Amino acid sequence: MNVLLDNAALFREGLLGTLSLTAVSAALALVLGVVTAAFRVSPVPPLRTFAAVWVTLLRNTPLTLLFLIVVFIGPQIFFPGLSWYTLAVISLGCYTSAFVCEVVRSGINTVPLGQAEAARGVGMTFTQTLRLIILPQAGRAVIAPIGSLMIALTKNSAIAGAFGVYELFTQQKRLSELGYGILAVFVWIALAYLLITLAISGLFRVLENRLVVTR
Repeated sequence: MNVLLDNAALFREGLLGTLSLTAVSAALALVLGVVTAAFRVSPVPPLRTFAAVWVTLLRNTPLTLLFLIVVFIGPQIFFPGLSWYTLAVISLGCYTSAFVCEVVRSGINTVPLGQAEAARGVGMTFTQTLRLIILPQAGRAVIAPIGSLMIALTKNSAIAGAFGVYELFTQQKRLSELGYGILAVFVWIALAYLLITLAISGLFRVLENRLVVTR
């Protein structure tokens, strides 16, 4: 308990850093994931090809390797002057977006094809059909798996600490340098991650219950 009470400010700053990193990365992942899923089911072949390549590359690239590419190579070519935090958000958001895309696409496939055909029959465009008919129904089916992805994103954010981003896992190194036992530090950090993931799980459970379709 002493390690927590004596260093409450450090733990608080680390917790806020992890929450911020998770929230911003999650927002980016959700936006990119939904857009990429729309591309995957688009009638435009180049968009489908781009989305397929995006998903295939990111899902099969280790997150640590993606961090290395974005943090050390990206600034020299695409992202000059960006902070470590921003580069970490880009890495986590893009990586998670590939998984969000596949979850949303599977949700889209659960919507009966007849509804899209009916929308086209009344003159709606593909974009209108997707936005007004398909995605609202698909969203109800994918809340739980997206919640699992957000929990995974929270845990993956610990990698950012190795690249100069101030978050929870960074405190382990700082507190170890101050002479605290590594086991005690890890216990409190693990409990902090547990609280965050339980909160995310509870939030998505509430959303799932509120949006459930009663038959």
